[in-house]
Amino acid sequence: MFGNGSTRRRVRPSFVQASIAAAMLLFAAAGTAMPSAAQAFDFNDVTKIAKQLAQKPYAPPPGIPEALAKLDYRQYLQIHALPQNSLWEQSHTDFQVTLTPPGEYYRHLVKIDVVDANGTHAVPFHKHWFQWPNDLADKLSGNLGYTGFKLTFPLNGPGKHDQFLVFAGASYFRGVARNQVFGLSGRGIAVDTGLPSGEQFPNFTHFWLVRPSPDAHVMQFYALLNGASLTGAYHFTVFPGAKTRLEVHARLFMRHPVQLLGLAPLTSMFYYGANTPRPVSEWRPAAHDSGGLLIHSGTGEWLWRPLINPIRLQMNYFVADSPRGFGLLQRATRFSDYEDDELDYQDRPSAWITPRGDWGSGHVVLVEIPTDSETNDNIVAFWSPDSKAHPASGYDLRYTLDFGAPDVTGETLGQVRATYVGTGPATGRTKAKSAYRIAVDFGDGELAKLKPDADVQGVVTGLDGTTVQSQSVRWVAPSKHWRLSIDATPANGKPLALRAFLKQGADTLTETWSYALPPDNRYTAGG
Repeated sequence: MFGNGSTRRRVRPSFVQASIAAAMLLFAAAGTAMPSAAQAFDFNDVTKIAKQLAQKPYAPPPGIPEALAKLDYRQYLQIHALPQNSLWEQSHTDFQVTLTPPGEYYRHLVKIDVVDANGTHAVPFHKHWFQWPNDLADKLSGNLGYTGFKLTFPLNGPGKHDQFLVFAGASYFRGVARNQVFGLSGRGIAVDTGLPSGEQFPNFTHFWLVRPSPDAHVMQFYALLNGASLTGAYHFTVFPGAKTRLEVHARLFMRHPVQLLGLAPLTSMFYYGANTPRPVSEWRPAAHDSGGLLIHSGTGEWLWRPLINPIRLQMNYFVADSPRGFGLLQRATRFSDYEDDELDYQDRPSAWITPRGDWGSGHVVLVEIPTDSETNDNIVAFWSPDSKAHPASGYDLRYTLDFGAPDVTGETLGQVRATYVGTGPATGRTKAKSAYRIAVDFGDGELAKLKPDADVQGVVTGLDGTTVQSQSVRWVAPSKHWRLSIDATPANGKPLALRAFLKQGADTLTETWSYALPPDNRYTAGG
């Protein structure tokens, strides 16, 4: 229905057979570029499998041995994939593959095939490809299988294979660009996320890795998705570098209607930040993988929504017909923003979705889930179409997903650099006891060209009964930002809801800042 139709620690939901001689020959082979594998196996083959699978009753993927399922995070980290057993390691290709062992949160096995000009070759399981803890090795036998894979590439310079893309657990995958550390995740699909009925977690159950030539800088692979309400065929083309790009083509087939279908979903973590109270006993200024949601609407407006950690689950729907892009960004990129010398939040990637073709009418949905720690992914953002697919129809979807610095969006307007929120009356500004004081710092874009005495005005709108008591704009020399200060009072029992941007005369200088704070929040609840 879309596109042109052509051929760290993170708690996440949980998630063969050629001969060994033939498989090892495939992995060890070196030499010239391989002929095109498209003649042997391609996206249409995966599409056929997914379509046929949708006509059958759902069966969950096979599980893992109990001894592995009981492992905690520390124990699971003691399992090491031996680098000499990476796929294609002996052929010295730039792309290599480390297979993910089962255990802890990774509890669903997947099939992995290699595709070359001669067809597909199943990757058999080899226990000796991993280093196991002494108290675990003797308990394991047989074909344990894999739960995903990690791609490596000399991302940060020659001579070292850096992990830059990981597919493991349900339909989750994480990516980084150069000089970054893993943070937020992409997902193949989101189904009924945030709804009282409960979320479904379809799984990638089969991957086909197209073997690249030794000097290739692009890699492609296919994936089969299977879930209670739908199946899917996916084609990923991967470009690692200063930004890591995934070109995604997905074809979805419905088993049953879905109430809330989330396409091109992103999942992240927001514990607290500059715009929220700091939890008791926390000394760091902030702890989050992403600081806000950015939407580039079909009308051309750029809208920035700072993330919060709500007391109760919060669903936000933003009209986004024919969207030009959306993503979760980590705009605070200084060490001083976090002061965390272990987790390096300042080096976490931003992720940006760019639709290909006209996606039609729909909404960008932001789900914010309460969390009392930074070990839980509690933020989900996705696009949901207004049209609901039924079992007789499906979706054909194309988009790109870029992992990289916050400028990966290509936005040229002035941007929100920080949001600060407090409660109580501001001296000399308003006497309303229920007022909130908000400071929004804007920078970059056309703002960077203005002199400090330029006539910059703020346009502030209160929504859902919110009253704007006062507002002002001034240049803040120490931070070299323009600061919009707002005093506003929410209606009784209603959220504090505001929109604002900066202008000069008739010219819009910045993106639109959008903020919503529920009446029961961590300010009124005492932190």
